[in-house]
Amino acid sequence: MATLIISVLLVINALVLGLSAFWAGTIWLLLLSLPLLIIAIHDALQTKHALWRNFPLIARGRWFMEEIRPFVQQYLIESETGGTPISRMFRNIVYQRAKDNRDSVPFGTQVDTYKSGYEWIGHSISALNVKEVNCQPRIMVGGKHCTQPYQASILNISAMSYGSLSQTALQALNKGAALGGFYHNTGEGGISCFHQQHGGDLVWQIGTGYFGCRNKDGTFNPEIFAKNATQAQVKMIEIKLSQGAKPGHGGILPAGKNTPEIAKIRGVEPGTQVDSPPFHSAFTTPLELVEFVQTLRTLSGGKPVGIKLAIGRKSEFMAICKAMVELDNGPDFITVDGGEGGTGAAPLEYSNSIGSPLREALSFVDDALTGFGLRENVKLIASGKIISGFHIVKNLAIGADICNSARGMMLALGCVQSLSCNTNRCPTGVATQDPKLFRGLAVPEKSERVYKFQKKTVFAAVDIMSSAGIKSPDEVNRTHIFRRVNQEQVKRYDEIFPLVKPGCFLTDNIPKCYALDLAESSARSFMPAAQLSEIDSKMHALN
Repeated sequence: MATLIISVLLVINALVLGLSAFWAGTIWLLLLSLPLLIIAIHDALQTKHALWRNFPLIARGRWFMEEIRPFVQQYLIESETGGTPISRMFRNIVYQRAKDNRDSVPFGTQVDTYKSGYEWIGHSISALNVKEVNCQPRIMVGGKHCTQPYQASILNISAMSYGSLSQTALQALNKGAALGGFYHNTGEGGISCFHQQHGGDLVWQIGTGYFGCRNKDGTFNPEIFAKNATQAQVKMIEIKLSQGAKPGHGGILPAGKNTPEIAKIRGVEPGTQVDSPPFHSAFTTPLELVEFVQTLRTLSGGKPVGIKLAIGRKSEFMAICKAMVELDNGPDFITVDGGEGGTGAAPLEYSNSIGSPLREALSFVDDALTGFGLRENVKLIASGKIISGFHIVKNLAIGADICNSARGMMLALGCVQSLSCNTNRCPTGVATQDPKLFRGLAVPEKSERVYKFQKKTVFAAVDIMSSAGIKSPDEVNRTHIFRRVNQEQVKRYDEIFPLVKPGCFLTDNIPKCYALDLAESSARSFMPAAQLSEIDSKMHALN
């Protein structure tokens, strides 16, 4: 109560001074003191916050400090290699390339090269002249059942829906994709007019909510799908099984972002929170998933169809591979999303503690496809915190053919990592549906930044490869990358992630590290075989 007493005394003092000749000063003092007194009385009487009740007025300073803490941390305290989820060093490289500024660094690396986990590529004495190498390489996507294959860049825009991003952000991204000839993944929110306005290539993502191809009850509608999928701008279709930032959780569109326009595109009720289910209703088994892939391929006129997933239980992906072998069919591409992937909104536990990190997931998927003899017909796309040219090369070495970037592209748009994506108050207009905020994002300028960032980052990746004597992305492999695993030991990627022999999972020569996962997998269920057998036994007993 001491603070309350002090506030009262201040007001009394002001009243006493008011009797003097300095009326003008008195009025100003009263105007300042009375609001503070009212706040102090309110704080002392309220029961919600103990700090406010015990220390009226003064305790509010704590809330103010918490509010400005992220800004103080980022702009005054944060080091060049600090800052999460994207360090200042990588944020700066995106800004510099997007603005076509100098992107070199002075006086040597600021990274601790003797720290465990440090990674590098082994250069070659017979390095190539980067001017004699294709600086915008293309990867053909489309297996034996695909009649409209697509030539993709090695760096593209990862899945971000209209709803999670603003209309001006999507326009700028798509125009940048059109300028640079790379694709723009729509995210699971459906194809909006802002994805289509500038004619950039689209990868249409189909999530568990089937937005843009759904019936009123949320199930898949093949007629609506075919109408959208056959559009010339749609180059590939991606079935989203799970997302690295929140695997097994489904998507979330907050009510505040669900405008009538977004609701119309998605086929949902406006002004409500839209939760995508954690699992698809169009299929329930690996075999049905592979059949669904072929259904979408047929309905789209033979375009490449792929799946996107984060790796959880390895036997489930093994089960998909078994179904692909059994039906002699499968996806044209697989997008592997690492647990470090970003999102507009997710529970803390999902972002921090669920889903395999990208490198482990990608190496496993590459091994599984190779072990089942499927790798030649399937392209792998890596997604998860890919910002720099070296990030691209590392993922190509592990097994990727193509890389996607979401946060890198957002930074190129002008994102300042304010960490307000889930509040609808993004200050740069990137992740908000507030017209007062997204109007500040100028599409012509920001699209140029997206284009320049992608072009210069791909060039950086090709430049790195040329220094290692590598002519094209398909020559990069696990022998090229080194990692310091501790203070005394350095290992190559092929030692950390040992390669498997093509087709070995179809023989008795199965690597010991994959034997259990393979034994647990079944093409007729995503469930581990032991649980499946137990269920079959119980059903048999009931019958």
